[in-house]
Amino acid sequence: MVELRTPGEIDAMHAAGQVVAQVLTAVRRHAVAGVRLRELDDVARDVLARAGARSPFLGYRPHRSMPPFPAVICTSVNDVALHGIPTDRRLVDGDLLSIDAGADLDGWVGDSAVTVPIGTVGPADAALVATTERALRAGIGAAVPGGRLGDVSAAIGAVGRAAGYGVNTEHGGHGVGRTMHEAPYLPNDGRAGRGLRLRPGLVLAIEPWFTAGGDDYRIDGDGWSIRTVDGSRAAHVEHTVAITDDGPRVLTARTG
Repeated sequence: MVELRTPGEIDAMHAAGQVVAQVLTAVRRHAVAGVRLRELDDVARDVLARAGARSPFLGYRPHRSMPPFPAVICTSVNDVALHGIPTDRRLVDGDLLSIDAGADLDGWVGDSAVTVPIGTVGPADAALVATTERALRAGIGAAVPGGRLGDVSAAIGAVGRAAGYGVNTEHGGHGVGRTMHEAPYLPNDGRAGRGLRLRPGLVLAIEPWFTAGGDDYRIDGDGWSIRTVDGSRAAHVEHTVAITDDGPRVLTARTG
């Protein structure tokens, strides 16, 4: 069931979203060559603890066949597109790192992700990240009252397809509220004018992810990490966005 949030509830979700923004800012600052992924998870835990928030990622288990997620952030490197588990792997110059974070504050959830270069990356990687960020902006721009869910999907997909990137319609965006994953599901490609009517109070996690190669992926033996089949690199970005009478409100916007 799709739930609409009141202005007061959206304000509460904004507070949770700002904790997520703080987590991503702190983790991004520490994400340099030589740092272990597990150390980045420790940074995120400290920020959440200081804010009095908890992670909706830790222990998350969407299916009984999957192991509980063991960390508070996802750290996906290079050809890992989504859901990478923080391990003892050290970052090296030239890596492409996606950081996905969430926060549950006073029963409301925020969810956001960013892809960052470690040290110096090539122009192809920089273009992949820039295009994925542009697709996020396009998706947010389409999240207006009176539109359709398909408008958001189509806006995202059009950017990725025009650049020649792989666009997978699985593991896309979703509703957010009291829990991290709520209705409706938001694929990263679709047909404009189709789907759920967008109304004020609907809150969506809009999260494009593109690959430099094909659309296909596989899941690692850890049960979580989604990796490109062809070894191509991937980028993933995300914001939690509320649809309001005044247009889209980005609840996880980072400052500075």
